[in-house]
Amino acid sequence: MPATSSTLSHLPAAAPAAEISAAEAAAEGAASAASVPEAKTVRRNAGAKVASKVPAAENTLRILKLLASKRGPMAASNIATALGLPRSSVYHLLGVMEANGFVLHLHEEQRYGLGISAFELSSAYSRQEPLSRLGRPMLASLVDVIGESAHLAVLHGRDVLYIVEERAKNRPSLVTDVGVRLPSHLTASGRAILAALPKSQVRALYPNAAAFTARHETESPIMKYSALSSHLDQVRQRGYATEHGEVTPGFGSIAAAVTDHVGWPTAAVAVTFLEDRLPADQWPVLAARVQKVADELSVRIHGRPA
Repeated sequence: MPATSSTLSHLPAAAPAAEISAAEAAAEGAASAASVPEAKTVRRNAGAKVASKVPAAENTLRILKLLASKRGPMAASNIATALGLPRSSVYHLLGVMEANGFVLHLHEEQRYGLGISAFELSSAYSRQEPLSRLGRPMLASLVDVIGESAHLAVLHGRDVLYIVEERAKNRPSLVTDVGVRLPSHLTASGRAILAALPKSQVRALYPNAAAFTARHETESPIMKYSALSSHLDQVRQRGYATEHGEVTPGFGSIAAAVTDHVGWPTAAVAVTFLEDRLPADQWPVLAARVQKVADELSVRIHGRPA
């Protein structure tokens, strides 16, 4: 798209865990782990059984992943039930994690949530730009195969922010340079991400007519929530999103969501092309290629395909 404006594209113990000193908790946790057979069997995301030689470490990570998948803090008893672990072991592990800042004990609610150290890990993850690093070579391979430009975008408020662009040889410059932002409801990338969000979240992003903007004198067909909701239903049904000239006249785009381990949309992979170069009956064929790359990237970030 001609480069002009913004962008396309987680048995009660004798004493609560919080009252156990870090040293005591660590010692008890180690003793508890030592009492577990070395080849304890645990379940992975895919449901397969995998033997762990370090069950204490395995269970610590399982607790963190469980908390990260929830919308709010959990009681230790619920954590134990969800993971099939003894309550005493869960209390000991939570005590060690609390002492190290990975979980926060909400005393009044008697629940546990993620702590500041977990947040710091998340921030470090973002700083290392894993999506860009993993996605760039995958997009480059896609471009080599299809001969059209591709990009990777993430949701930023109501906009999509483009973090990778791979331009095909002899193809026009697009507005989707890295760092560019565009209204998500106008772009295939944004629509793919919005369709993977809970409807309540989409509604919160678009509370009224003022939230909808257009880029051209010819108004977009999606300028109110009812139209957006109906369009996103279609995206969910077919598995990919499209855009027809609403960002740059004459250009179309196809996009698919990249999702994390709980199915939350992390980004979107999209391709953009001159619409008169791609017959309508070929759009699903190209969409299948885009979806394949999005699914592969989801797996690479330990997510799950849409």
